[in-house]
Amino acid sequence: MAKYRGGIIGLGYMGLIGDLGAKRIGWHGEVWGSDINMWSVDDHDRPTSELDVHRRFHYHEHPGKEWMPTTFAEALWDRPEVDLVAGAERDKTRLKAFGERYGIDALYADAEEMLRKERLDIVAIPSNVKGRADLTCLAVEHGAKGIFTEKPMAHTLDEADRMVKTCADAGVFLNCGLITTNHPSFGKAKELVTGGAIGDVVSMEAGAPIRAQHQNWSYFVDSPPAWVVGTGDVPPFEDGQDEFEGEGMMVTQDGLAVHFRKGAPGIHVTGTAGEISFARSGLMGWRLWQDIDTPGGKKRAEVPWPDPQFGSYGAVYMLADIIDCLEGRLDEPKNSGRRVAVALEVEMALKLSSARDGARVDLPLEDRSLRLNYHWFR
Repeated sequence: MAKYRGGIIGLGYMGLIGDLGAKRIGWHGEVWGSDINMWSVDDHDRPTSELDVHRRFHYHEHPGKEWMPTTFAEALWDRPEVDLVAGAERDKTRLKAFGERYGIDALYADAEEMLRKERLDIVAIPSNVKGRADLTCLAVEHGAKGIFTEKPMAHTLDEADRMVKTCADAGVFLNCGLITTNHPSFGKAKELVTGGAIGDVVSMEAGAPIRAQHQNWSYFVDSPPAWVVGTGDVPPFEDGQDEFEGEGMMVTQDGLAVHFRKGAPGIHVTGTAGEISFARSGLMGWRLWQDIDTPGGKKRAEVPWPDPQFGSYGAVYMLADIIDCLEGRLDEPKNSGRRVAVALEVEMALKLSSARDGARVDLPLEDRSLRLNYHWFR
């Protein structure tokens, strides 16, 4: 018997549609249309796919090694510890497709009603970012023990603060964003860094811009940010998106420097005795260099990365962290709300610095009403 009752709020592309039948150009080699964000259930002219279409591999059988389903609904369905029992969505067509796909009758147009009636243990919230803070806090109010949301986390620092505090006060585990950091290989990378495999950490480098809180660096930074400098930001996009588009540097309270540079890998950590690096594109995955003894003295050389190596990522890894936290195997999700809120604040500070001609901006920021606007499909 499953241990947890699970439910989902928002049955858009990342909630449901991404694993419905064939797509056009995708991770599976199919071809998508020109804009995946305009997908709806009505876009394909055949019945909803059978339940086993994208379930050839399962996280609990191949942790960190095989392709996984992408969507939040499929992640909940995939875990034997979870009964996926309910879904909430205002679009009637999507809600109907969800019910038919998973054999679920508890279908709601109103998320608050679902949370109140179903008393869920685990709640997925891949809805639009607007209202995500309210939905997260409502889930806590109605007894959720673990929550995982899509990225970005929130529009304002106030919203992020509220999400983090509400969950922390209630002992609820919060994972904010389907990003690469959720993959088990990141746990191995952190283990190598904290275990001294590359010596003492000297500096970190991360790619810029750090859009929609797909940040890898915050998982490796344990000291609070002290100040930032930023440059090269641009005017808002036509659809209102105004995230930081430049480059910069953050310095933590313990003196660690994190450089945000266009063209840099997702994360590169340099130590006194080695380096690790993760690329999100091209030759995607982890690399490790260590100082080794040679006849000519110590040389820094690339060595094999220990398993697991990065392969692909999906909501299954977000849920895996939530379950590991609930069962005492993990203290905090790798991409926890607390860490993502730090990244959100750093991005806002970089914008402020760039607008002030690269002046230093100290953290924490006093104005918690500061806001980031995202591309319309967020």
